[in-house]
Amino acid sequence: MEKNTYIIDELNKDLVGLRIDKAISIKEKDFSRSAIQRMIEEGNILVNNQPTKVSYKILLEDKITIIKQEPKEIELKPEDIPLDIVYEDNDILVVNKQKGLVVHPGNGNPDGTLVNAIMNKCKDSLSGIGGEIRPGIVHRIDKDTSGLLIIAKNDKAHINMSEQIKNHEVKKTYIALVRGKTKENKATIDMPIARSNKDRTKMAVSKDGKQAITHFEVIERFENYTLLKINIETGRTHQIRVHLSQIGYPIVGDFVYSNGKNPFNVQGQMLHSFRLEFNHPITGKEMQLEAKLPEYFDDVLKKLRKGEF
Repeated sequence: MEKNTYIIDELNKDLVGLRIDKAISIKEKDFSRSAIQRMIEEGNILVNNQPTKVSYKILLEDKITIIKQEPKEIELKPEDIPLDIVYEDNDILVVNKQKGLVVHPGNGNPDGTLVNAIMNKCKDSLSGIGGEIRPGIVHRIDKDTSGLLIIAKNDKAHINMSEQIKNHEVKKTYIALVRGKTKENKATIDMPIARSNKDRTKMAVSKDGKQAITHFEVIERFENYTLLKINIETGRTHQIRVHLSQIGYPIVGDFVYSNGKNPFNVQGQMLHSFRLEFNHPITGKEMQLEAKLPEYFDDVLKKLRKGEF
């Protein structure tokens, strides 16, 4: 078990008087406030070597010890979940993930994920580099984002695809319907993104964040909405959603990063991973794969074109 210990002194005096869960969220960027509160309740955060309460307020010269437990592995089981397979060979599998499907198991999602589905499809032929709970997973898209996702079926393919993604050699094109009429026909958003200090479950534009670059181009304009084609140079968590919301054009259905009415009754953001361009990890062949818009997305566009909204 890994441990972090902080002694509150002149270097940390800005934490004095804060509730312990808030103080730790400032120091430990990888933990949400709720995760910290759970760790306190489980006795994995100590003050002066003693268990504490969430309501405890930091005093000068306190010693705070954070015990980071090894993540519990989840026993995965194959599940017969329908998959829309766009491409498959001995090395990779590319699926068109449906909206609402979580990519891999985690807290609150022990099963019913894309990983459970591909385990059923591929049996034992999956890369193990992603770990026991993420076999074959080289990149992710959000639960409520639909579209293309690459799965590695062996370690060699996984290593190569990971390198391509790291080196920005995989071109990812998304389609999004946003609220508002964009002034620009084309634009680039270059704003750093970090975990939000106000809500640790969310991301936010922050000068202390990592560089994030998003390009967009208008496909079609409607009275109160705009259909965009989006390319990303970086792959920060929630990048497209955060960037578009930040400049005043939130994605329709994404109420994590915006407030407003939902006249289409869409659950989850109208964001679709439309095209992937990359080199095959084993043969080097240039690959360009596309997944058409989901039916619900297409239906909304048809109604907008008819002026029904």
